Amino acid sequence: MAAGALLIAVVAAVLVHMGSFDVAADKPHSQPVFWLMDTVRERSVAIRAAGITVPGDLTDAKRVASGAAQYDEMCSLCHLAPGMKRTEISRGLYPRAPELRRKSDLTPAEQFWVVKHGLKMTGMPAWGVTHDDELLWDVVAFLRKLPDLTADQYQTLVKSAPKSHDEMMHEMKMDDGQDHDDQP
Repeated sequence: MAAGALLIAVVAAVLVHMGSFDVAADKPHSQPVFWLMDTVRERSVAIRAAGITVPGDLTDAKRVASGAAQYDEMCSLCHLAPGMKRTEISRGLYPRAPELRRKSDLTPAEQFWVVKHGLKMTGMPAWGVTHDDELLWDVVAFLRKLPDLTADQYQTLVKSAPKSHDEMMHEMKMDDGQDHDDQP
């Protein structure tokens, strides 16, 4: 049995060294590889999100509006928005980014985990590196509402969103020519 395991490991090492697995984003995986990667991703997210406590205010209008602005800025190029056609970026991703305007099977905790930590080998960034948990929960609040929105409702929600700290700092710079990055 040990010899068999060693043989499998050697064959796998040789195949890896030979570059046998095509990692090109314009070549789909075989069905077994796709199934394996999909299953590994789903189980990994589910296990890691299991202990996350979901805030009780995910339906709060301010939270949803804040999440809409973040989604429009950070997510829509890949995941699209109601009424939006596929972008150059979304067409070039493999695996294809899910269109989040369609219903998701993920729980709020799983959505939060994915938004915060990203997903390796998918192009999904780890937004938790640059954004705090409160803002990421705002994104999740918006994701829960997104499948019910029309294109007009989406645009209205994005336009009504509160301004972020960065937007306010940028406006202050434009108004007086001063650098206010060091202000809280």
